[in-house]
Amino acid sequence: MRRAIFPGTFDPFTIGHDSVVKRALTFMDEIVIGIGVNESKRTWFPTEQRVAMIRRLYADEPRIRVEAYSDLTIDFARRQEARFIIRGIRTVHDFEYEETIADINRKLASIETILLFTEPELTSVSSTIVRELLHYGKDVSEFLPQGMKMEP
Repeated sequence: MRRAIFPGTFDPFTIGHDSVVKRALTFMDEIVIGIGVNESKRTWFPTEQRVAMIRRLYADEPRIRVEAYSDLTIDFARRQEARFIIRGIRTVHDFEYEETIADINRKLASIETILLFTEPELTSVSSTIVRELLHYGKDVSEFLPQGMKMEP
């Protein structure tokens, strides 16, 4: 079985994240969306709410699971028995960062990272931008997957 994790903060989970998941499902048997908990990071949505929102989004897709974790991504991958990490790339800066992390993960845990480039029309969509818009009371529905509900 080809199982991968797709780790991130996902605060919130955007149409860009959804695109990566759907594309990865074309070559993976199962994907575990791992919501990394980092106490030093200020988030808009509590971890439990992010988990619930994403689980509801993929409730009808048995090949997707959603779990929170607070340790190293490679340790989470091992617990999930995943051999791959899926990451989305929007910019050259993302690529440089992800390449470094992928090299370390391969060295420490023999886990491969698969980088998926963002579709051109989604490169400007980021959780950071969506949080900023939320802060100012703007409607962000066009940046969220269809069916994503923000309430708990």
